[in-house]
Amino acid sequence: MSLLVWAANPLAVFRHFRQHRYLLVRLAWREVQARYRGSWLGPLWSLLTPLLMLAVYTFVFSVIFKARWGNGLESSTDTALALFGGLTAFTVFAETVGSAPALILGNQSYVKRVVFPLEILPVARLLSNLLQASFAFSAFAVALLIFRGTVPWTMLLLPVALLPLTLLSLGGALFLASLGVFVRDIQQVVSLVITMLMFLSAIFYPVSSLPSECRWAFELNPLVPIIEDVRRVCLMGAMPNWPSWLATTTVGLLAAVGGLFWFMKSKNAFADVV
Repeated sequence: MSLLVWAANPLAVFRHFRQHRYLLVRLAWREVQARYRGSWLGPLWSLLTPLLMLAVYTFVFSVIFKARWGNGLESSTDTALALFGGLTAFTVFAETVGSAPALILGNQSYVKRVVFPLEILPVARLLSNLLQASFAFSAFAVALLIFRGTVPWTMLLLPVALLPLTLLSLGGALFLASLGVFVRDIQQVVSLVITMLMFLSAIFYPVSSLPSECRWAFELNPLVPIIEDVRRVCLMGAMPNWPSWLATTTVGLLAAVGGLFWFMKSKNAFADVV
């Protein structure tokens, strides 16, 4: 079986990573622990941090700006929740892709080990970021209970809404983790692009507020419909926009396949470069 055919075969890829599931889980948990190593509260900060940030957003947008989001989210509290939900989803992408160029270089001891599956490193980083996001969305649900007294049942569809984001993040991380070994300057370029994307992905504003003549350009960014779907299922009690979800999932799947193919094809040269 050729490498490209293997990378495009979901069952083969699943079996490959399932074979290393124990190591994958250990690495992902180590990533989480490393964030809070030496702190008194340890992983508890994963829950406290989003709660504190949500409190800050609520105060700033409710008391200071008295902002209104629109699109059925009329209260200033809804504005804070809409921003928090969008930013939490974007953070998964930003932290997974943004750290990828230095991922292999930061684990050079693994490169020399012929039997170590280097491709699980970006997956472990993604899993740790998704775990962090799960704590943030738990805080989000608590805030909904406090301010609205209920959580929409559609929030159960949050993993579905985040599926294309997960695939995009994985594909980007695999590609950039490999590219970062050969092109060291890519880290600065990626950091700049992620900062630009943060302001171009409808995190701080609704898509409906954009001028109609330029809205189409923003909608070409696959992160925009993903973030909008997160708000639909978490805040509006609505289903994802299935046509755009299907399109972004397809793009994400192609990115994941392409990223895995690139990584597996180039990883044999890592040891000669690091």
